[in-house]
Amino acid sequence: MSYDDWKALVEVELKGAPFDKKMFTRTYEGITLKPIYRREDGEKVAHRASLPGFAPFVRGTRASGYVGQPWAVSQEIAASSPEAFNETARHGLERGLTALNIALDQAGRNGADPDWPGAGEHVGRAGLSIATLDDLDRALRGINLEAVPLFIRSGASGLSVGALLVALAQQRGVALGKLRGCVEISPLGILAHEGALPQSLDEAYREMAAFTAWAARQAPQLQTICVHTRAWHEAGCTAVQELAFGLATALEYFREMNERGLDVETVAPRMRMALTVGSQFFMEIAKLRAVRLLWARLVAALDGSVAAQRASLHVRTSLFNKTVYDPYVNLLRTAVESFASVLGGCDSLQVGAFDEVVRAPDEFSQRVARNQQLLLREECHLTQVIDPAGGSWFVETLTDELARRAWALFQEIEKRGGMARAMQAGWPQAEVAKVASERLKNVAQRRDSVIGTNVYANVTEQPLEVPVVDLAPFQKRRAEQVAAARTEADVAQHKAVLERLSGIVGKADAALFEACVDAAMRGATLGEITRAVRIQDQAGATVKPVTLWRAAGPFEKLRQAVEAQTEKTGHRPTIFLANMGPLKQHKARADFARGFFEVAGFAVIGSPGAKTVADAAAAALQSGASAVCICSTDDTYPEIVPPLVKALRAQKPDLLVILAGYPTAQVEAHQAAGVNEFIHLRANALEVLTQIAAQLGVQP
Repeated sequence: MSYDDWKALVEVELKGAPFDKKMFTRTYEGITLKPIYRREDGEKVAHRASLPGFAPFVRGTRASGYVGQPWAVSQEIAASSPEAFNETARHGLERGLTALNIALDQAGRNGADPDWPGAGEHVGRAGLSIATLDDLDRALRGINLEAVPLFIRSGASGLSVGALLVALAQQRGVALGKLRGCVEISPLGILAHEGALPQSLDEAYREMAAFTAWAARQAPQLQTICVHTRAWHEAGCTAVQELAFGLATALEYFREMNERGLDVETVAPRMRMALTVGSQFFMEIAKLRAVRLLWARLVAALDGSVAAQRASLHVRTSLFNKTVYDPYVNLLRTAVESFASVLGGCDSLQVGAFDEVVRAPDEFSQRVARNQQLLLREECHLTQVIDPAGGSWFVETLTDELARRAWALFQEIEKRGGMARAMQAGWPQAEVAKVASERLKNVAQRRDSVIGTNVYANVTEQPLEVPVVDLAPFQKRRAEQVAAARTEADVAQHKAVLERLSGIVGKADAALFEACVDAAMRGATLGEITRAVRIQDQAGATVKPVTLWRAAGPFEKLRQAVEAQTEKTGHRPTIFLANMGPLKQHKARADFARGFFEVAGFAVIGSPGAKTVADAAAAALQSGASAVCICSTDDTYPEIVPPLVKALRAQKPDLLVILAGYPTAQVEAHQAAGVNEFIHLRANALEVLTQIAAQLGVQP
């Protein structure tokens, strides 16, 4: 069958609907997806003849794919204390993890010790509290540092925690050349997320250069720089923007390192790309393939060797599309995301737990998240196929188009002076905000579905239990532990070490990091090392941060308000469906109305189709419902609506009356008859439901 024959058959099935409108899909990236891709589409792709393991590495950086080296199965450990972290980490490693993600708490990322003034509220928050070499030793007790890669989210600078890690390795007799993973220095990523750094950008780059120079000589498998795109992704950006902003950030780091004496051959292997993957399955596969192509092109433009053109790629599942309500659906979302990540060729993967937007993940949710990756490895056998998406005319075309658009946007950032200057001017933040606004509008209008939240809601679900966590006792205990460690230290030696460290703070080479390691070995804390290194630094960098969203957030806020009202009053706001006529006359709109109202958490009372207006009014009033929704057809509404509204209002003058449908020619007449609201497919569901909730006494 020819393409024209297929198209003719489709047009028959469309029954007059325009082919170009129904069969082509416009994405947020500005890409129009075709309904079918053919050989001629694939022949236009520039990289069509490439092979796995060969530049530009779009099909993978290793010729053998995952056959010889599977992706690293990593997991963020939700623990604040070293002891709790160690227990959870060892449990996970015994059950399939092959790498560990360590997120430092806010205090640690800022370079502060738990007993410092002002650090208290940040201690243990959103991560692991580490201040001393003993803390890190307890967190990693029984964990083989030569066998387990560590990905440490250290914030804008990993100098201090990196020094503690290397000191621990030396203390244990670990060969530094076998240390693997990444101590993730990511100043622009932190700026995008938080809007501020605890140090200047120049200082961040100086620390980055010192650590990177040392690692290149002493620990060549340990990476020190991470290009995080997560803040942009969670703010709602497109795949094109995520790629372009990541590439521009990488170039910024290359330039800054070059100014401090490090060439591309030294820096490229020390840099890791960390992308976030959502549930647009094929788009995400293409995005991961495109980032390798773009990385190779960038490094080649910097005169980097073919070896340096091999990107290192970590992937994390998204939070943007995760939900508080119907949270087990998040398992299905992460299943799609992890599958796309593996098909896209990630080097390491973090699958978020289904309950991570509700609470700190528990053992069950962590186990299921871990097993999603193990299932892909052990049951789907994806380690035995090299680039399974390769050769697909659709995937290859989409990869090529994404890369081209991302490169063009990257060049636009360059025209604006590079990523740092563009961020200082607020340009990328504004561009992402435009996309986020469009996404949220489409979710509000239910053009984009969030299953279990803006469609197919479950009013009767039991919410997940959220344990009450009081960090104050933990913060006090940690402050006391660190203070005690200072008291036990050799004061004279301690002072001498820090003075020596302060004496070389002007350096940006390996000697600075070696001094930090020496200080850590002799008892200096993370905060003391940081303070000594930054003693001459000026105020920290600031920009306007992005706003992080979840697509479900606005609907969740509305439903939570309804739940609060229900708990306060003892009864749930209720809508009675005044169904008129036989089943075929009212069923379609009654089903639509039920689903529409349940999204807000309203209770819905159905009814058999009433034969008369009097019967419908009597049933509605007897139900005691907070509002009545009339469900029938446009043809019958003119004779049904006026008398039914009149009968209802005669008994309850303030009763809220809603009409299912929006018969344009009749709207004014129905409003004159007393209809308060209309629900229909084209409605902004969030706005309409919010208005209805307010009229039913729900406080936002």
